[in-house]
Amino acid sequence: MTQQLPQVPSTEPELTGVRNFRDVGGLPTVNGGSVRFGRLFRSGHLAHATEEDAAFLSTLGLHTIFDFRNQADRKVEGPDVDLPGVRNVNIPLNDPADGKEFWKLVSTGELEQLRAILGDGKAAARMSDSYRKMIVARTAEHSRILHAMAEDSVPALMHCAAGKDRAGLSIAISLLAVGVEREAIEADYVKSNDPHRRYKVRRSSTSADAMSPEVMELLSPLFDARVEYLRAAFETIEQTWGTVESYLTDGLQLGTGTRERLRERLVVEA
Repeated sequence: MTQQLPQVPSTEPELTGVRNFRDVGGLPTVNGGSVRFGRLFRSGHLAHATEEDAAFLSTLGLHTIFDFRNQADRKVEGPDVDLPGVRNVNIPLNDPADGKEFWKLVSTGELEQLRAILGDGKAAARMSDSYRKMIVARTAEHSRILHAMAEDSVPALMHCAAGKDRAGLSIAISLLAVGVEREAIEADYVKSNDPHRRYKVRRSSTSADAMSPEVMELLSPLFDARVEYLRAAFETIEQTWGTVESYLTDGLQLGTGTRERLRERLVVEA
């Protein structure tokens, strides 16, 4: 039997070294239920968590932390903070704007270079395309995550670097799997744009216009959580598998029993 936890909203803390943290509890399902509070969390990476941050995270009763960063991310940011009794599972997902040389230009490129690679809608198109690719190319990883949560990995926290793309899509897929309303998934996704949640843009360029308004405008599609990106993923599901149900069943290999266990762990039924 799944342990019944009280259905009271958790208070979102002001974490110092962890950005974009939140509990996705309370989101409505299509059949009138809602996601349980205290079962599924999302955030940016935990590598810079302070002692106070770690103390708060330790109160959540986490079973598993899913870290979607790749080796390059972890080399730059460092490993997650260790939380006693919590299992850390690293499942790398492709970077949302893949390419070492691309990111080097984002960090160090001059204005003209940024105009060439990001201007005229190129940055937003790149992001939408990355979401489409994650849907098609990462079915095995997303299947593994959902099966793990159905078995024993809840309460769980999912994160990548900024907590908006790889974690955002994985959270969205998890919510689709338990029947959360599409509009509610999108509303949670765009919360990553809130000023206190956003990833802080840092550049290595030393030019006078390194952080100019035009540069920030060119970079913004890479650091925004735009609903068009998530909708590109949803469209890809429907174009590839026909329906969400077929995606879950055929793409992610989620049987009826697994879906039921997942709902038991994550959802309060109406």
